[in-house]
Amino acid sequence: MADKSFHIAMYPWFALGHITPYVHMANKLAERGHKISFFLPPKTQHKVEAFNLHPHLITFIPIVVPHVEGLPLGAETTNDVPFPLHPLIMTTMDLTEPHIEAYLRELKPHFVFYDFTCWLPALTRRLGIKSVVYSRKTLEKGMIGSDLLEPPEGFPSSSIKLRAHEAQALAAITTMDYGRGLSFVERQLMKEIEGPYGEYMGSQFGKPVIFAGPVVPNPPKIELEKQWEKLLSKFEPKTMIFCVFGSECVLKKDQFQELVLGLELTGLPFLVALKRPMGAKTIESALPEGFQERLKGRGILHRGWVPQQLILRHHSVGYFVTHCGSGSLAEAMVSDCQLVLLPHVGDQIISARLMAGDLKTGVEVEKGDEDGVFTKYDVCKAVKTVMDQDNELGNEVRTNHAKWKEFLLKPGLENSYMDDFVMQLHALVCDDF
Repeated sequence: MADKSFHIAMYPWFALGHITPYVHMANKLAERGHKISFFLPPKTQHKVEAFNLHPHLITFIPIVVPHVEGLPLGAETTNDVPFPLHPLIMTTMDLTEPHIEAYLRELKPHFVFYDFTCWLPALTRRLGIKSVVYSRKTLEKGMIGSDLLEPPEGFPSSSIKLRAHEAQALAAITTMDYGRGLSFVERQLMKEIEGPYGEYMGSQFGKPVIFAGPVVPNPPKIELEKQWEKLLSKFEPKTMIFCVFGSECVLKKDQFQELVLGLELTGLPFLVALKRPMGAKTIESALPEGFQERLKGRGILHRGWVPQQLILRHHSVGYFVTHCGSGSLAEAMVSDCQLVLLPHVGDQIISARLMAGDLKTGVEVEKGDEDGVFTKYDVCKAVKTVMDQDNELGNEVRTNHAKWKEFLLKPGLENSYMDDFVMQLHALVCDDF
């Protein structure tokens, strides 16, 4: 190409935990002068617009989300529905294919970055556009729980191990219908290869991998809204626990109660931003008896979306209880908050074992090996571990977190990865000329 900049379209899975990392990647590419056309649901746009650091190069394009029978009216993302309805969100994405094709014909980007829309490679190939999978692959088709109790052949030596209940739940994904008669994993396996280039694949497929690097979130250029600032500033520095589990996680009522009771036991103030538990009409109705009266002024519950990255940077927040979504961990690793890990499904479990075991940058909440249930005492113990200045594990975790933060923010580290990533993308385009 005569012009060294290129145009990338992005179409991530309709979940905030997937959209947010794509926004971070878009910012990194726009820093280097590349143009981004970002497809997303209309009601989600206002939640991420503030994190668009290059509005002259990154354009959000709202995609009309068709209604699918079985979904509540107005539902657009996984945040709007319980987990059993997530396949219907995938169906709505599948129905946008004609609209995406029309936009791609008009925009003529060099690449489309995607994760779950398995029909995109065939579409982009017809249009002479390269498709790039910006995602991870963790499972093979047809696995059962026992297959996942031991690492696969060739897997690096690691402390990452799955418990029985985790393996069963993870394997169940291989058979869950995610629209078009395809399971979640079959959608991953349908990602095609165009000769020596095209999609961005994991090494499990035996194809080249282009490393994008850590994609550390840029510091936001906006400040917390006044109501948040006023609320959080009531507390002493580094004393507040911030607990948020992303847009998809819904706890059972008894586990929700154990979680908030465990936070109460720590004696620290806390902010909990969770979806209402299963079977509960509201968050308030699911709270343990007398909880609100006891915790007035110390325990804050929030029902909607929160500006997570900005709250993590607030001086009052010292501890982060996270579900271990990749976007949340990326933001947490470059903050000063100590990490308490409470994974729920899929790659969250792998990430938690990596952080707590291999890297030792956080403490995972203990759960029952067979049932995966945790108690208020397990929650309190994990938080107390990262709090306690005399706890050996807590000291190790705090030291390692500080080292990794320094490493990830080291000048030039991310640039070297991203510059190489861009160079290899250029090579993919130039090979056609």
